[in-house]
Amino acid sequence: MKKLFSVLAVMMLMLSLAACGGAPEEKKAEAPAKTEEAAAPEAPKEEPKTIKVGFVYVSPVGDAGFSYAHDLGRKTVEALPYATTAFAESVPEGADSERVIRNMARKGFNLIFTTSFGYMDPTIKVAKEFPDVAFMHCSGFQKSANVSNYFGRMYEARYLTGLVAGAMTKTDKLGYVAAYPIPEVIRGINAFTIGAREVNPKAEVRVVWTKTWYDPALEKDAAKSLLDAGCDVITQHQDSPAAQEAAQEAGAYSIGYNSDMSSFAPKAHLTSAVWNWGPEYAKIAEQVYNGAWKGDESLWWSIKDGVVDIAAMSPAVPEDVKAMVNAHRDKMKAGEDNVFAGPVKNQKGEVVVPEGSKLSDKDMLGMTWFVEGVVGTTE
Repeated sequence: MKKLFSVLAVMMLMLSLAACGGAPEEKKAEAPAKTEEAAAPEAPKEEPKTIKVGFVYVSPVGDAGFSYAHDLGRKTVEALPYATTAFAESVPEGADSERVIRNMARKGFNLIFTTSFGYMDPTIKVAKEFPDVAFMHCSGFQKSANVSNYFGRMYEARYLTGLVAGAMTKTDKLGYVAAYPIPEVIRGINAFTIGAREVNPKAEVRVVWTKTWYDPALEKDAAKSLLDAGCDVITQHQDSPAAQEAAQEAGAYSIGYNSDMSSFAPKAHLTSAVWNWGPEYAKIAEQVYNGAWKGDESLWWSIKDGVVDIAAMSPAVPEDVKAMVNAHRDKMKAGEDNVFAGPVKNQKGEVVVPEGSKLSDKDMLGMTWFVEGVVGTTE
């Protein structure tokens, strides 16, 4: 019994202590340790916008000629802070050019200049496949939503060089080594002849076709045939300076084309009809860069625009002849262009441009006939 009372006493004491302490306190969750606020991630830096510009050339770049002049223009574009450039040279017209143009478009070029007449159809075809690429075709006439064509009024410079040739000939026979019988070339021959006969009505221009843009050996042989026929001033429409060299070897005079060719025939060279594509190429690249470029245009720049001109005349040209030529050049730079102002006669002596009128751009761009004074056929 005594043992039973002891157990009960202990139990009552434990209950009493529990009642005094109340319910056990709920443990609060510990707050996470305070950490420094993470820095907001930097926005990725936007790469400066650039454009890729491609050029397709029909002949080697070299150091003279048509492709060389275009490549000087490319270098102007390359100097822009937002543009990179590349070129393909010696690309034959036709299927090869189509392949090269398409490869450039596939590689992400934003603007492609195709710089030969025979690239026209391939350019139009590839442009349909790449509507977001801007295409500029030189010397052609087709265009579309993303293709514009362009050229320069080289006939103005040809006319000025004709003035020089007409004043310098002693035999009244001028030789013209011509490329292909297309309006571009025929127009140049006619303008050269009009200029020559303006200062020398007896002058005649003899034409030999090579059907080449760049074949130095063939072009030199053509020049020699003209020299053998009594021509004492030679000019040409090809890229190489071969005709210039032939003239110097024969002790005759020469007039270059595309770029200043004086270094190739310093004793023969009188002047050159030259291109300066750089400023306009840079403007077009800027338009593409800014999203302001428009396709479906035909651009035809002049001496006034600075795209065509003549090289410095050599010391062999008398001062009075230089002054006369420069006076005509100044009028052209002021916007006056009367090269094909009437009266203009064709080879048969028929008046095709009456006095008081002049040929329209459309008529000049489609020219397929020779003026009076040209000896040769348009074939």
